[in-house]
Amino acid sequence: MFRPIRNLIPAALVSIVALALFAAPAHALEIKRFKLANGAVLLVSEQHQLPMVTLSVAFDAGARRDPKGKEGLAALTAEALMQGTKQLSAAEFNQKVDFMGSSISIGANRDNAAGSFTSLKKYSDDTLHLLGQALQDPGLHDADIERKQAEQVADIKAADEEPEYVTGVAFIKQLYGDGPYGHPFSGFADSVGKLKPDDVRTFYREHYLMGNAVIAVVGDVDADTIKSKLEKEFTGLSGTVTSEPEPAAATVSPGLHPDLIDRNVAQASLILGSGGIARSNPDYYKLQVMNYILGGGGFASRLMKVVRSKAGLAYGIGSSFNAGKFPGAFQVVLQTKNHSSNDALKLILQQLRDIQTTPVSDAEMQSAKKYLIGSFPLKLDRQSEIVEFMLQTELYGLGTDYAERYPKLIGAVTKADVQQVAQQYLHPDALILVAVANLSEAKIDVAALEPKKQASSTNSKGG
Repeated sequence: MFRPIRNLIPAALVSIVALALFAAPAHALEIKRFKLANGAVLLVSEQHQLPMVTLSVAFDAGARRDPKGKEGLAALTAEALMQGTKQLSAAEFNQKVDFMGSSISIGANRDNAAGSFTSLKKYSDDTLHLLGQALQDPGLHDADIERKQAEQVADIKAADEEPEYVTGVAFIKQLYGDGPYGHPFSGFADSVGKLKPDDVRTFYREHYLMGNAVIAVVGDVDADTIKSKLEKEFTGLSGTVTSEPEPAAATVSPGLHPDLIDRNVAQASLILGSGGIARSNPDYYKLQVMNYILGGGGFASRLMKVVRSKAGLAYGIGSSFNAGKFPGAFQVVLQTKNHSSNDALKLILQQLRDIQTTPVSDAEMQSAKKYLIGSFPLKLDRQSEIVEFMLQTELYGLGTDYAERYPKLIGAVTKADVQQVAQQYLHPDALILVAVANLSEAKIDVAALEPKKQASSTNSKGG
């Protein structure tokens, strides 16, 4: 969920963490929930198999909090927080972390920012204190901020050369407009380039507050003891982030809305999509099953079988519902030869309509449920993954018993449910199409892909 900024886990620690598999079944995950005096929620899962501790604290400081015209500020702030404290330079801070064989990271995604650490139990108090210093008493010196700012701009400019990145950015800009999800986490080169050190310091003061924070701890700890330590460690970030109104769900008007970007590329990068759902939507589990069958199940999915394996029109293809705090997007993403673009898009639109009109098979349902339920424990096989999972249960209001309920929620989905959510949340007649392609070769015929043209063409062939 969170992009680490630096301090990759040292090799010696990696070998230990790799052994820290979550041996118990997912339904046996026990989570204790506390409310700290500063307002933060604390979740603790005691795992005593190995002398390891992983902790993460999530703040309401994600990219959706970026002010208009300052896109990328949340990401830059997270980067800057790793540049030492008022007492320690970045080099001194990192030297202390490396000496213990621990790892510390601070990063931001679209909804939240998080500071995290993994350490051996014997160093967990010292590592916690260092993370606490980085979050509560950061240096945030002009020179450090400006250096990270220059790196972020360079990274964005490099990403702008990648067709898949350009396609994704263009899609979210068209779907969300000026909404909180309408820009990439890292922002734009021009918006980041205009940021000032004071912007970072202001964002930090206004958003790194414990009143909205969620802390998750997994490992060889005692819940009451770690609660007491955290009460003492995080005393300098009092306050609550100002609430924000929930934006209206993104919708697409009828028709196909193209954004065709001409690049001299060997293969076209395409996104076809529309608005989606928030993570709190109760239809999430029905959509999980439906999307696995449609395009989320790899080689078991219809899109992969029809567009890639049977027709040979795509190098890679898949679909997803990107659910967040606010309603996210539905996307079909693919790469294909330039001249195959139109044919691939026609097959995709056909598959979207087919899953709406024709019930899926018993075999497809069984395969989807078996995979979704069977793979669920594998997402919790390391402490870092368990911590992220625990954060999600609180941030999205899923409940501490979510690991136990998830198999039942998936198992209860019926074929009728799958068809119902396909009809409700797929919009083959109202889609955004973004393509980064050599347009002289691709010759994408938007008119031929329009819903009415598609329908009349199909009817005439059938007559």
